[in-house]
Amino acid sequence: MRKIQGILFALTLGIASMAHAQATRTWVSGVGDDANPCSRTAPCKTFAGAISKTANGGIINAIDSAGFGAVTITKSITIDASPFMGGVLAAGTNGIIITATGTDKVTLRGLDIEGVSAALDGVKANTCATLVIESCQIYGYNRGVALTATVAMNVHIINSTIKNNTTHGVFCAPSAGLTRVNFDGDRVVSNGGSGWLGGSNSDVHITRSNFSFNTGTGVRIEQATNAALESVTIDGNGTGVECGVAGAATCTVSRCLIVKNTTNGVTRSGIAGALGTLTGFQNNVITNNGGNSLVSGSTAQQ
Repeated sequence: MRKIQGILFALTLGIASMAHAQATRTWVSGVGDDANPCSRTAPCKTFAGAISKTANGGIINAIDSAGFGAVTITKSITIDASPFMGGVLAAGTNGIIITATGTDKVTLRGLDIEGVSAALDGVKANTCATLVIESCQIYGYNRGVALTATVAMNVHIINSTIKNNTTHGVFCAPSAGLTRVNFDGDRVVSNGGSGWLGGSNSDVHITRSNFSFNTGTGVRIEQATNAALESVTIDGNGTGVECGVAGAATCTVSRCLIVKNTTNGVTRSGIAGALGTLTGFQNNVITNNGGNSLVSGSTAQQ
C-alpha cells in the first residue's frame, strides 16, 4: 500500500512539474486568456502573459491579428506575428523593452508597434547580444527605436517602417560596448527629429532604404561613429546627411540619391579640429538641396 502511495505521489509531482514547465513554442490570440497554458488550442491573450510560459530561446506566435500589449523581454526569444499583424499599443510608456543578457538573441517580426498619449520608445534595447526587427511598423512614440545598449550589440533592422515619431526614428547611443547596425530595406519617414541619429560607440551600414520628410536630418552621424550609406534615398528632410556634429566621425555615401533637402544636402560639422570625414563616390546624385550638396571627397568608383 505504501509503495502504491509513493508511486501516486511521484506521479502527482511529475504532473505538477509538467504543468509549470515552459514550452519552446507558445501562441497568443485576440480571444485568448492569460490563464491558459498558451498552447495552440488554448492560447494566451498578451505577449506579457505568453513570455512567462515560453522557454529561453523559444517562439511566441500569433494565431490572428489583434492587440497583444506591451512587453519586457529578459531572455532569448522570437515574437512572430506573421502573416498576421500583432499589435503593441502603449500609452505613456515603452512598447517593447529588452533587458536580456549579453548573450541573448531577440527577434521581433510582423509587429505593429503604436504609441499614444506621450508614449516613450517603441523598441528600447538596453541589453542583448543580437536584436532583429523585421517587417514591423513603429510609430507614434517619442523615439521609434532606441538602441541604448550597455553591452556590445549587433542589430538588424529589415524591411520595416518607422514613421511619425515625435523626435527620432532611430536613436543609437550606446553607453558601453560597440553597437553595430545593419539597416536594410527600411522606410524612416515623417519623424519630428532625425530619421537616424547615431551617437558614439556605433557602427552602421544602411542599404536600400528611404529617409524622407523628417523635420531634422535624414541621417545624422555624431562623434566616434562609422557609417556607410549605399543605395539610399534621402529627400525632403531638413538636412540630408550630417557627419560629425559633436566630434569626429567617418561617413561614406555610395549610389545615393540626396535631393530636395531644405537646409543642406550633405554637410560635415563638429567641434574645432574634429570635423567629420564625409567621403562620396562619383555614383551619387546630390542636387536640388537648399544648401551644400558637395561631399568633402569624391572618389571614382572602383
